[in-house]
This record gives sequence, C-alpha cells and structure tokens, in this order.
Amino acid sequence: MNAPRILSRVAFRRSCAALQCAAPRRAYGSPSFQSYPLYSNNNTPPPARGDGIPETSIATPDPLPKVNETRPPKIPSQMAPRQQSSTAQTTANTSLATSEASATSSAQTAGAVAPAPKVSEQAAQTPKPTGRPQRKLRARKAAMKLSPSAVEQLRALLDQPEPKLIKVGVRNRGCSGLAYHLEYVDKPGSFDEEVVQDGVKVLIDSKALFSIIGSEMDWVEDKLSQRFVFKNPNIKEQCGCGESFMV
Repeated sequence: MNAPRILSRVAFRRSCAALQCAAPRRAYGSPSFQSYPLYSNNNTPPPARGDGIPETSIATPDPLPKVNETRPPKIPSQMAPRQQSSTAQTTANTSLATSEASATSSAQTAGAVAPAPKVSEQAAQTPKPTGRPQRKLRARKAAMKLSPSAVEQLRALLDQPEPKLIKVGVRNRGCSGLAYHLEYVDKPGSFDEEVVQDGVKVLIDSKALFSIIGSEMDWVEDKLSQRFVFKNPNIKEQCGCGESFMV
C-alpha cells in the first residue's frame, strides 16, 4: 500500500536534484551582458559634420550660381559692403530727385508769374522750312478742239443780252444710231465737261463724252446750208448722208 507513495517521493527528489544541478550550468554557460565604450581612452571622437560652418538663417540661403556663370558664389562678408553702398546710393538719388522736383516747381511758379519772353526779330524773319514740293500737274488735253471758224461762230451765238451756254451732246437718231445735238443751257450740269478755247466756252454732255472725246468742231458754209460738223476719230460706221454715226 505504501509503494506508490514511496515512488512519488523518490521521483520528486530526483527532479529537485536535477534542477539544482542545471542552475549552476546555466550560470556558467550563458555569460551576462557587459557594456563597452565606443572609443578607448586614447582615441577621441571625430568632429561633427557641422563644425566650422557659420550659422546662417534658413530663410535667406546663399544664392546659387547661375548655369553659365563660372565665377564662385559671393561670400556674405563681401556682399555686406555692396549692400551698404547701394543703400547709400539709393538715398542720394532720392534726395537728388526731391531737390530737382522742388527746383522745377519753383521754376514753374516763377515762369507763371514772369511775362513770356518776346520772340527775336531774326527768329520771326527766318522762313519756316517748306514741306515736300508739290508735283506740277501737266495741263490736261481738251476733250474737243474748235476750229477758228467755229470759234467765231460760237462767239457770235453767245453774244446775247442774256448770257447762255452751248452744250454739245448726242441723241439716238438716224440710220446708224447716234446724231449730234446742240442746245442752249443756263448752267452746266454736275458732270459736264467744259472746253475753253480763245475765250469761248462750250459744254460737252457727260453722257456723250465717250462718243465725242478727241473730236474737232468746225463751221461749214455752202450755197445750200450752214452747219457745224464734227471730225470724230471714234466713228466706226456712218450713214451715207452723214446725219448719224456709230462708235
């Protein structure tokens, strides 16, 4: 009956003995952590990367050199005197501009009060430079010529108590289509052509100018008739009696 109890005690004793033996083995087998210094007493730590560089503001970094600029960047110690000189120059310019403005205003005030100077006689007599000379226009060729006999007859017809003008035109009449027509008028039309020769003025109807231009007006007298005739170089066809023509 006591055999199981005895066996359990023996097993418990053996387990305790095994634990007591394993504890020293662990102490000798696993060494404890020991801290070592990074640098020995003879060696000093290297200097930091930022040592020797002057402290500058982050907001205003040094200007970087341009792409095509081979010169080294400017040193802040060299830029300070230049900034001071530029500031002094700006102040001098401002004071100079203020003095000039005051002098100008005083001069304008004096000019407004003082009378305007008189123009010298030489300046008044000097002729002004003329512009581009105008082109001389050639006399335009008359639209119609008058023979001496036609001039005498027209002068006799125009010699009246009431001045009148003789107007030459064409009408649709005759075999070929056009015939000359003369009439008295009081004043010329808007587009009528004036022919003046030897003091005699004759009007040409604007509608007939294309048919009459370049002609010569003549006065012909014979036993049967007295009439004005026209030598027209523009005629292409004419009837046998000479009453009408076509251009």
